[in-house]
Amino acid sequence: MPPKIKVTKDDIIKTALTLVRENGVSGINARAIAAALNCSTQPIFSNFTSMEELEAETVAAAYNVYLEFLNREAESRNYPKYKSFGMAYIRFAKEERELFKLLFMCDRGGRELVPTSDFSTSVEMIMQANGIAREKAELMHLEMWAAVHGIGTMLSTSFLSLEWNLISDMLTDIYQGIRERHLGGER
Repeated sequence: MPPKIKVTKDDIIKTALTLVRENGVSGINARAIAAALNCSTQPIFSNFTSMEELEAETVAAAYNVYLEFLNREAESRNYPKYKSFGMAYIRFAKEERELFKLLFMCDRGGRELVPTSDFSTSVEMIMQANGIAREKAELMHLEMWAAVHGIGTMLSTSFLSLEWNLISDMLTDIYQGIRERHLGGER
């Protein structure tokens, strides 16, 4: 009978997420994870072919936490769905500072942006709300995302503290400005 597996892949990923939350991206290393799990590094390298694979799966798990923020905010119906995505992004930045930094404040090394499901969904919402082509909707969303990212970054780094009502008003003003610039009164 093979020995019972004591440390699972899921345990390792959950621990890596906890360490990122506590120590930032530098928290993802085999020794720190093993120490937190009270085991050797052997289970880590039995479950993952490399540290790069573990890091990629930790990033994927962090992205899932982010998607939970999006879904929760959208389901609350406190804002129109597109706006709820921006509010969720900012809330994620404030409440999950290190996971936000891991996902959205990393050196991408000049790699092209690969649209994620939330990016594509946001573009679709803009297209439907305004009756416009994908290319224009992508540009509008990219401009809006840059503004939302700036607010999120200020909150995640404690550069600035803002009330949620002000953030909501800011997003409305920014969106309306972008919309006016691109559509100029068109519907």
